[in-house]
Amino acid sequence: MAESGLESAKEISLKDKGNEFFKAGNYLKAAALYTQAIKQDPNNPTLYSNRAAAFLHLVKLNKALADADMTISLSPEWEKGYFRKGCILEALQRYDEALAAFQEALKYNSGNAEVSKKSKRLELVIKEKRRSEELASIRSNVDMARHLSAVKSELVEKYGGEECCRDMFSFLVETMETAVKSWHETSKVDPRVYFLIDKEKTDTEKYAPAVNIDKAFESPHTHSSCFSFLREYASESFSKAACLVAPKSIIAYPQVWKGEGAKKWKHGKNDGFFVQFESPTLRKLWFIASLTEMGQTFCKDPEILDITDNQLLPRLYK
Repeated sequence: MAESGLESAKEISLKDKGNEFFKAGNYLKAAALYTQAIKQDPNNPTLYSNRAAAFLHLVKLNKALADADMTISLSPEWEKGYFRKGCILEALQRYDEALAAFQEALKYNSGNAEVSKKSKRLELVIKEKRRSEELASIRSNVDMARHLSAVKSELVEKYGGEECCRDMFSFLVETMETAVKSWHETSKVDPRVYFLIDKEKTDTEKYAPAVNIDKAFESPHTHSSCFSFLREYASESFSKAACLVAPKSIIAYPQVWKGEGAKKWKHGKNDGFFVQFESPTLRKLWFIASLTEMGQTFCKDPEILDITDNQLLPRLYK
């Protein structure tokens, strides 16, 4: 413990007794003795610093912080007050303020190895915390529409106005967002084809807005059979558009990521899922890669693929 200048024999005795109890792990008794010493010498920064340390161990953090501030007030160029404050703010998980306190301590004693070590460790903690918050934001704020502005423009052009394609664009956005949210929550999506049915023409008793296709990609035979069924379904249900969602992990055929040359897969070995949009006039294909970082699974931005080279199903609408 650092010493201050002139102290009476009684004050030294109280402080020293407090230090002995502190070393023995009896922080409550130590704090009580430091309090008695402070009554004898209320302007002694060392006593407030020592009591702050005791309060920190007792998890009386507000009292500890008040003593650290008093230490700084009484001795603003003594690094120990800033060090105490940094440790307490770290315990309060106020990491940015804690780092600022440690950095202030280093201004007055740049050679303090303990403070330097804590400062560097806290910089890493802050970096990890910010990245964790960023990942949490990515997971909770799913907004596919901002990635699909070019598709929206194409739909408007092909269907003669925004009003004509509004339902179709909303259908695509909602399907993609639902898939991304499912992946964030469970690290999987169900292989399905979703249909934008015609509210006036579709027999909803016979045709559902979604069809499971979990067996579609097991072999060329199952793929061909599924495609034939889906094309007929798209026609007879009077659907306006369809959206296929399929996880990469279930696809045995066609494994579009095993192409060569111009068709070579450019998205690494990442897990993820495909989204293939089908309409009478526009077809699009995306791969949404998945990453795991800091224990959190999240989806990267959708990557547009050349549907001619990478289609999971041939054209559904004739």
